[in-house]
Amino acid sequence: MKFKDKHRFVRSNMKRNRTRVWMTILASTIGCAFLIMLASVGFAIHKTAVDDVMSYRLMNEIQIQKENGMITDKEVKKLEKMKDVKAVTRKKHTPANEFMLGDYMINTTVFSAHMPSEIKAGFELDRGRLPENKNEIVVGYHFAEQLTKKAPEDYFEGLSEEESQEKHKELIYKEDLIGKTLTYHLTPSENKDQNAKNLSVEVKVVGIGKKPTKKWAIVTDAYITEDLRKEVVHTLFGKNERDKNEGTVEEGYDDVKVYTSSAEEVKAVSEVIEKMNLLTYSVASELKELNLYFTLFKAGLIFIGGIAVLIASIGIFNTMTMAVTERSQDIGIMKAIGATPKTIKRIFLLESGYIGLWGVGLGTLLAYLISYGVNFALPIIIEQFLNEKPPEDFILSYIPWSLTVIAVTICMGVTLLSGWRPAAKATTVDVLKALRRDV
Repeated sequence: MKFKDKHRFVRSNMKRNRTRVWMTILASTIGCAFLIMLASVGFAIHKTAVDDVMSYRLMNEIQIQKENGMITDKEVKKLEKMKDVKAVTRKKHTPANEFMLGDYMINTTVFSAHMPSEIKAGFELDRGRLPENKNEIVVGYHFAEQLTKKAPEDYFEGLSEEESQEKHKELIYKEDLIGKTLTYHLTPSENKDQNAKNLSVEVKVVGIGKKPTKKWAIVTDAYITEDLRKEVVHTLFGKNERDKNEGTVEEGYDDVKVYTSSAEEVKAVSEVIEKMNLLTYSVASELKELNLYFTLFKAGLIFIGGIAVLIASIGIFNTMTMAVTERSQDIGIMKAIGATPKTIKRIFLLESGYIGLWGVGLGTLLAYLISYGVNFALPIIIEQFLNEKPPEDFILSYIPWSLTVIAVTICMGVTLLSGWRPAAKATTVDVLKALRRDV
């Protein structure tokens, strides 16, 4: 018996009991859609969490720390020679963090950095150049926006929040910083009331960092030369104090990061670094734990959704059992003309498979439509009725192709299993009883 003959036979039988078949398909559709939608919530939460982690950090970045003390130049050179290491950035933070330009002032993070390695790691300038002399600096893209005048008393009195924000713009420095000379105060602000020397040095802005790709990131860091940092340390601690703190203030780096050629090498490079008795941290290690937790969470949701599919399978089992009972005469005729039990079984499995395919197809389509509708409408509902703006790129449902494959596999598997028993029963129909007629 050819496949097209089996198809024609199954199609005619399904048309004969159209209402019952379509109600079974409807149950399968709802079960499949419920499975996908329930699991999609878990996938959406997982995606949001991963995106949140990755948005702040680079996938090929490994942060390095030493359990006791700071990382030395010798260790940095070993890191640079490692296989698959693209760059090793190292920075020394400076306690002094205040800059002034006339009446404008800013407190920001200040450090000396090895600029060639920063460039290798991806640091770029928006305009200007890198420092070439001791008193030249590079500042972050938003440095000028945070360089503000001190507001007079009662400056914002009686203003709303929006009006205050608009009024604050009048205090912001608006000219180009390139070529401007800033006064860099060498005394930490927390020491000003402790009889510390209030000294300063003039520095020239020669470069401004590129605008960060993250829209919400505010970058105001100031990069100074190593020679200037030594002068700051000498001013703050004095020569004798500096000598006492040798190995803590002058030697070593506060912030060391290794950048691999790609994210795939992070794990292997981290293992090699840890053999140097250094502590490592990377997004990859955090994502590993995060992915494990969410994999278990999604598996639980898929299990619960699978129960709905099992309930729908009862309808398929009932439909196929009734089909076998009603078509016992047809089965008898097929057996009488030479149809094998395998052929009969395949015919009924084909029918249950068709029911499953319709249910899976319609269920998947329904799930995608509901997912789109929920993601579109829910933020509007939250904003209208709760008067709160949901987070940017908020989604409640996310259906990746992997979830669709899992749902289709489960639904089709359950469908075929539901039709297996009735199909096997069809092969046991007695030919004489099936063809007997009362006269």
